[in-house]
Formats: sequence, structure tokens, C-alpha cells
Amino acid sequence: MTAAEQPPTIPVVSTPAQAIGTIERTLLAGLDPEGAPPRSSVAVPAGELLLMPAAGSSHVGVKIAGVAVGNPARGLPRITGSYLLLDGPTLRPLALFDGAALTTLRTPAVSAVAVRRLAVADAAHLVLFGTGPQAYGHLAALLAVRPLSRLTVVARRVEAARELVEHARAFGLAATVGTPDAVADADIVVCATTAREPLFDGTLIPAHAAVVAVGSHEPTAREVDTALVRRSAVYVEARSAAAKEAGDLLLAGWDGTRDAGVNLAELVRGEATVPKDRPRFFKSVGMSWEDLAVAVDIHRRHKGN
Repeated sequence: MTAAEQPPTIPVVSTPAQAIGTIERTLLAGLDPEGAPPRSSVAVPAGELLLMPAAGSSHVGVKIAGVAVGNPARGLPRITGSYLLLDGPTLRPLALFDGAALTTLRTPAVSAVAVRRLAVADAAHLVLFGTGPQAYGHLAALLAVRPLSRLTVVARRVEAARELVEHARAFGLAATVGTPDAVADADIVVCATTAREPLFDGTLIPAHAAVVAVGSHEPTAREVDTALVRRSAVYVEARSAAAKEAGDLLLAGWDGTRDAGVNLAELVRGEATVPKDRPRFFKSVGMSWEDLAVAVDIHRRHKGN
């Protein structure tokens, strides 16, 4: 490929509402998340290398992401990567995107799609575990779908928690730093951490609450406990992906069957009843079709089409 043929780098510019709408339209158009290509993971000396391909009729894309566990101590992002978008019929490279920025946009958008259907309409109190990019992204996305007025941040690093609190106050939220037992008074709980063990006591979650966990895609790591999973209605992006990667569910004995969990397409298309007598738990592991959908939308708007 000559220099003239190199695809341009396009900034990841999109509002949470635009990304949320893209995910919803993709599912309503008939995408089956159960058949999406799986993520490939390769252990490397610095951590983990992830390869996430996806294909549609108009476009093809692939994300290469690195998860370097030692990077935060160096003042560097834990997750790095690039996304390559190609023309579907010709496989001609069209654009490059910052892979980490794309992930930071699409993961909260997916969560918000679920929360729009799982959280009570007047959900006001968000309890947010974590202070990284996903925490900020989820706050912005959930503000687009629910009338949040109160935020409790729970984190290991107090200073980082205070920074997120100040950020939230700029949006008019009554924000404070709290402890894990704040979930007892939550309408929505979001877990966006690198934890490998449960962050809170699942018996404290109110029956009306919606809980989202996005922090891991490993079968041996979890942010919520068995008690929460067993008392909740369970929702996943795809049962096929969750059965391989969702430690939050697998460590609680979840069997991955249709009876045990509703996928995101079924939820968005109204094919599943959402109960009101118990918590609703959405576990996200991140899937390649989400990256492709959002990248295509950004590319089209960048080109003015």
C-alpha cells in the first residue's frame, strides 16, 4: 500500500445519544448478536492482545487492542489499540480510529441501551464503581436515558473518586464519594472496574434496581456476587459470548441457556418481559459488532453522507 492509499485517521467524534441510537438501530434492523464473530485473545509479555473482527454487508472492521496491566503505574492507559474500517464489497481500507476511544464510546452506549429498558423510568440515584474512562463514559451515557440527579462514586483511590464527583457536579448532580453499601439506596448500579472479586453484597440491591457490569471479559473474574446473579433477571449482549467470557455469571453457576438469560437483541425488540419484582442485571463483555456499528456511523457522518 502506497502512502496515497493509506486510510485517513478519523477522530472518534460522537455524542452518547448518537452512539446509543446506532446500537439500537443495528439491533432493530435484525442483527443477531449470537452469530457475531468471537474475540481472540493472545497472552503477550505485557498482558493481553485482543483481536475483534466483524463484518456486515456494507463494511468490515477489526479492532486490535492491547491490555497492559502495568501501564497505569507508568502513567499510561491500561487499554490501547486501533480500529481499521474497510469497505465491505472490496475490503479497501477506509479509515483508522483510536481503538481505546471507540471502546470508551460504544461500551457505555450498549449499557445505556439496556438501562433504557431495565431501569425504572424515574431512576435518579446512580452508584458508580470505578473512576476510569468507562466510569466517565457511563455517566454521560446514562444521563442521556434517565433523569439522574444523584451520584455516589465508590473507588479505591479517593482522589480519583473526588475528581469524578467534581465532574458530575458540573452536570448538576448531587455527587458524593461513598462506600459499597450505598447500593442499598440505588436505582442504577454500574461496575466499571478491574476487580476480580465482588465489589458489594448483592443482597443489598433493591428489587427495583438495574445493575450493569462491564469491567471484565474473563471467565475467572467478576464484579458482582452469586447472590445478585441468582436473585436477578439476567441480560447479556449474547449468550454465546457470555458463556465464554462472563465470569460474573459463570462463577455464579449460570448455564448460558435462553431460559437463563435474555440477549440484547431480544430485549431491544421487545421479545422479553422485564420483571419488576427483582433486580435486572446486565452483563457486558464487549463485542465486535458494536465497534463496527459505531465506527460506520462516525465514518458516514465524517464523510457527510
